[in-house]
Amino acid sequence: MKLNELRDNDGAAKKQKRVARGPGSGKGKTAGRGIKGQKSRSGVALGGYEGGQMPLYRRLPKRGFTKPNRLEYSVVNLGLIQKFIAAGKLDISADITEDVLVAAGLTAYKRDGIRILNKGEITSKVSLVVTGASGAAIEAVKAAGGSLTVKADATAE
Repeated sequence: MKLNELRDNDGAAKKQKRVARGPGSGKGKTAGRGIKGQKSRSGVALGGYEGGQMPLYRRLPKRGFTKPNRLEYSVVNLGLIQKFIAAGKLDISADITEDVLVAAGLTAYKRDGIRILNKGEITSKVSLVVTGASGAAIEAVKAAGGSLTVKADATAE
């Protein structure tokens, strides 16, 4: 192989569309910008710059706050747990912990813990040990004859 034989793979580099190069180009005359108006001119930046005047998004007050050390939970629904039990991916004879839920594939990773929500129906008698759960989820598991234990979070002190 020589330097003059090197070239890109087919389709690796797409040729840029050359606008305003005559009617045969498909983007001639107005170059796809329509006729007249501010957006047809060059150097237009709509949505921010106001000709030196303080832009609207900087004049308005900022509200709210994002807590940098907030806890993020992975969410698992009761209906999905029931589905995995029916498929034989979860064993209900032992406690179902967060690590078991991740290993079964109910969630990709547990983040700061797993929180169980009451979406769907659970009919199996299960014993769940998780970081968090909604009140309705705890009631639904108890109604099915199981138990849902919310373990004490080590990070919440």
